[in-house]
Amino acid sequence: MKTYSAKPSEVTRQWYVIDASEAPLGRLATKIATLLTGKGKPSFTHHIDCGDFVVVTNSDKLVVTGNKMTDKMYYRHSQYPGSLKEATLAEKMQKDSTDVIVLAVKGMLPKNKLMAERLNRLKVYSGEEHKHEAQKPVKVSVK
Repeated sequence: MKTYSAKPSEVTRQWYVIDASEAPLGRLATKIATLLTGKGKPSFTHHIDCGDFVVVTNSDKLVVTGNKMTDKMYYRHSQYPGSLKEATLAEKMQKDSTDVIVLAVKGMLPKNKLMAERLNRLKVYSGEEHKHEAQKPVKVSVK
């Protein structure tokens, strides 16, 4: 019996919709990362991008447990001395709630050449509405 290896021309992509208000941020990000990589498919191949499209709605109503809204910190640095900037999760949510989900998913994807293309297939919206109804996305529950 030979091992199956998917070819880029054989990959079929599905569309999925996930509601961010259903589950905590970590559980949400792991489910999204699994769908983006395509690990749940029987035709999964490590070096070929077999993943699907994921649309996330209601990022404004994101759920976190414990004191993460005030205690979780995001850092950025411009590589100049003394330029470390920090922001709490609450500040980040107030500025752009979609960025929080993208950063969480980015941290759970493998760091390789396929990561940028997988992140391009992630569509995050702050409200209930999204513009991908024509693709007939399938609703996925994260609970």
